[in-house]
Amino acid sequence: MKNNTDCAAGESPQRDARSWAKLLAEYRQPSNLRSAVEFAITIVPLIGLWLVMWAGLDRGYWLTLILAIPAGGFLVRMFMIQHDCSHGSFFSDRRANDWTGRLLGVLTLTPYAFWQRTHTLHHAGSGNLDHRGFGDVDTLTVAEYQARPFWGRLKYRLYRHPLVMFGVGPAYLFLLQHRLPVGLMRRGWQPWASTMGTNVAILAIASLLIWLIGFKTFFLIQLPILLIAATAGVWLFFVQHQFEHTVWESGDNWDRQESALHGSSHYDLPAFLRWFTGNIGVHHVHHLCSKIPFYRLQHVLRDYPELRDMGRLTLLESFNCVRLVLWDETQRRLISFKEARAAA
Repeated sequence: MKNNTDCAAGESPQRDARSWAKLLAEYRQPSNLRSAVEFAITIVPLIGLWLVMWAGLDRGYWLTLILAIPAGGFLVRMFMIQHDCSHGSFFSDRRANDWTGRLLGVLTLTPYAFWQRTHTLHHAGSGNLDHRGFGDVDTLTVAEYQARPFWGRLKYRLYRHPLVMFGVGPAYLFLLQHRLPVGLMRRGWQPWASTMGTNVAILAIASLLIWLIGFKTFFLIQLPILLIAATAGVWLFFVQHQFEHTVWESGDNWDRQESALHGSSHYDLPAFLRWFTGNIGVHHVHHLCSKIPFYRLQHVLRDYPELRDMGRLTLLESFNCVRLVLWDETQRRLISFKEARAAA
């Protein structure tokens, strides 16, 4: 790894995105032991919290709801491990990644192979105006929005409303939409096999737990955990690309590495949130080199502090991103409906 003294302020040369991508390749090698430990310290506390929530139902549902918050955090972390498995970056062995990802996909309600394929398409076209639609938050340009009829504009405004985006949306995405290979339904049998296989496994585990503890008890415990984790997951993905000075290009102007570096944010969260989210906030580095295991992403920022300020968003600053809904090709930034209306 690079010595910290090599990147003192003012000493490191200016690098373009391609140079960064080559430089970061040295961080790609996972540690199987470290990965196994990360897996264990995520799934064991989640199971423990689930059992405590079950035992605490007799003392009042308020205790179960309070414990659902950290349980939801551990479920988010499990999704981040599944995410690394889909990139082949969690274990050094492909089969270990795939089977771990399939197992976690049952618990996160996210079919592993299907999601892996759509997420690969997201990485391949992130920030490309000509290839929107896979793994993205739907984003229109100002011109596209203004060209829509009234009902088309209303539909988009409803979709981007916070109550839909972070309220109804996460529940719909994980509980309903992931039950079918939406977007890949005509692309062979593999997406269907992944989705239906995951559905069968979910049904089997849920049926067993319902048989053991009862339908009501199961949903009183599991539903709040899922909703908290789903909402947090959607929020994280939103902030990673929906910030004011992100990058969108079309045609020959689009460059994958430049879009990765400047079109993805560095969501600089407090340390405990970085842990629960598997450092996914270091998203610009992840998009530049998706093979880096999540536990090495902070090492990159430690060794190359010049990357810390690229696309940096604090927790408080991130809430302002909710109002940014349209890409202004003239100003080259995301703007609000109000700003678009004033410009028109």
